[in-house]
Amino acid sequence: MSADVGFSRSELESFRDASVPDLVGPGLRLLFVGINPGLWTAATQTHFAHPGNRFYPALRRGGVIDRDIDRGVGMTDEDRAALIERGIGITNLVNRATARADELTPTELREGGGRVREFVAEHRPVVVAVAGVTAYRSAFDQRAANLGPQPQPFECAELWVVPNPSGLNAHETIDTLAAAYRAPAVAAGIVPA
Repeated sequence: MSADVGFSRSELESFRDASVPDLVGPGLRLLFVGINPGLWTAATQTHFAHPGNRFYPALRRGGVIDRDIDRGVGMTDEDRAALIERGIGITNLVNRATARADELTPTELREGGGRVREFVAEHRPVVVAVAGVTAYRSAFDQRAANLGPQPQPFECAELWVVPNPSGLNAHETIDTLAAAYRAPAVAAGIVPA
């Protein structure tokens, strides 16, 4: 698929409930946790892949990654290797593709929180950054949580809650997301302070 070709609505709907493999490798320092795969993410098998999603542009602007990733067509094997080599991993609270995150049930989010705890205990990142404060509050029963570093550790890791990069999150810009994602990357030792 070329960069200017998208998916029809029916093609995207065929990916409903599909899963996307975690991106993880040795030397994991910073684990980003999304809410769940969108349909475009499932179609491309690339986390945060919708063309309107600002995750990769914000990482690039913040100096967290040093290459452009075409989220509309999906990651190449070289893109995945570059993230892993840099110590960056990506998983989701819930690994079931939906058109919108609000299609998830509170039970799915809580169960996903338990799965992420097990994932973190197994892979031992230095920092965990959960993208989306509302989902974080639901998944981990932390009703008063705010964005930024959290006071309690998460298994063996420092815990941050960062803004959701979805284009639907109109409160954030590429610049504010870049700053929000750079901070946990600094804490993880991926980029200098």
